[in-house]
Amino acid sequence: MKSTPLSLIAGVVALAAVTGFAALTVPGDDGATEAKAAARLPVERSSLLCPAPSTSDLAETTYTSFTPAAKDGPKDGTAELKAAEALPADEDEPADGKTGDADDKADADDKKKTEADDKEKAADSKPVVSLKDLGKPVTAETSKSGAPALVGTATDRFAPGWTTQQTTTAAAGGARGLLGVSCTAPDTDFWFPGASTGASRQDYVHLTNPDDTAAVADIELYGAEGPLKSDVGEGITVPARSSVPLLISTLTGEAAENVTVHVTTRSGRVGAVVSAAEDEVGSDWLAASADPAGTQILPGIPADATSVRLVAFAPGEDDADVKVQLLGKNGTFSPAGNDTLHIKSQMTASVDLKNVTRGEPGSLRLTPTDGSRTPVVAALRVVRGTGAKQEVAFIPATGPVGERATVADNRAKGSVLSLTAPRKTAKVKVTASAGSEGGQGAVKTYTVKGGTTLEVTPEAPAGLKGGYALTVETESGGPVHAARTLTIPEGGIDMFTVQTLQDDGGTVEVPEAEQDLSVLDD
Repeated sequence: MKSTPLSLIAGVVALAAVTGFAALTVPGDDGATEAKAAARLPVERSSLLCPAPSTSDLAETTYTSFTPAAKDGPKDGTAELKAAEALPADEDEPADGKTGDADDKADADDKKKTEADDKEKAADSKPVVSLKDLGKPVTAETSKSGAPALVGTATDRFAPGWTTQQTTTAAAGGARGLLGVSCTAPDTDFWFPGASTGASRQDYVHLTNPDDTAAVADIELYGAEGPLKSDVGEGITVPARSSVPLLISTLTGEAAENVTVHVTTRSGRVGAVVSAAEDEVGSDWLAASADPAGTQILPGIPADATSVRLVAFAPGEDDADVKVQLLGKNGTFSPAGNDTLHIKSQMTASVDLKNVTRGEPGSLRLTPTDGSRTPVVAALRVVRGTGAKQEVAFIPATGPVGERATVADNRAKGSVLSLTAPRKTAKVKVTASAGSEGGQGAVKTYTVKGGTTLEVTPEAPAGLKGGYALTVETESGGPVHAARTLTIPEGGIDMFTVQTLQDDGGTVEVPEAEQDLSVLDD
């Protein structure tokens, strides 16, 4: 018999660090390997996808990319975001019948066009954002109308905790607003409660494919009465390393104010996010809800919210009855007249909570009323301001910050961090990174009492120039859920956007084989 090479063991460790899963079958063990938990290892590769930011000539977009500092680990690596490729032209286009001189002119025009296309492709192949150092964000800006979606990968030392924020300011027009989104990892299943096909809304679902082969996606829509009929939501092809925006109202003939969008892939994987623009109210990105679960937390409702609407959906076969509670500054209470919500199976439910926070910051908690724990997904539509100075943002249900979570693109003014501990009191460490153009990072520890929401204005880096990142780490107690609100005044309107923070998955647990893998030779 031959001994098992040590490179096999190393391969298993590397596989787990990249994918989060690894399996090892030992010769003579009939496929059964005894394993025990080992130290967590940093991931070696991460992917992020940023949607096309805006088609407005008045929009300005900032990308901020960041990976937290690490005490040890690999010395090499890259973290780059590049433009997604344009859709390929139809090579089977019929001839136009030109002859003679017309052909010569056409050939010359084609040559010029080819040269221009080659230059554009060369420009697109250059990274839009590229990290240089750990613990220091890098920014890039564009005001280009029709700027493309971005596809990116981080490797080795830049992979653990890599995050990128896309922030767009549209000062005027139908899509006026501050649109912020944390660029997403590719996946195969997304839920978006809070979308709309109503006349006052123009909502697009953006599908971005990071891989070298086409992905095929399906989109299902659910309104207050159940599924919305759609003949064009199935078998949507997203070409390799490309992005496809789809106007949700064109996928169905039914207008519905509150819609849950379900995106799945039958082959490949995509990044998915919804852009929502509402007449006279503004626009923002709607990120995917946390996976269906019996309990959901929606953190970071601003203290001065003038209108809060909860939208929820039960994807299973059973109805859900949930208790609605606000985790406020000093404790937990149920909104008057809206302490419970009945969610029928496969139907989108909504409730107007109005100015539920009443001048104090808060977070919403949904829990089962009957112990059945029927899984639900949820999101909040939040409005600040009144009349012509209204501005809208969305807060999806989100998981806890866990070991560590980060949000990039914080400014010297306008960043507020909301921390909520739905169960036990928790202690968290908040690190403000160095500035993208200069400044010394800062660290502060906060205690969040169980059943409350703590709103803090982060301590900005000393001598800050540019933007910075905020990293939240749970030190004890919890779990803790978090959201960052970024506010930028524009034209007399306090434009704002809210991003939730989730565990960055920067490490994975790699099983350690208990059995001795070395065996005697024949």
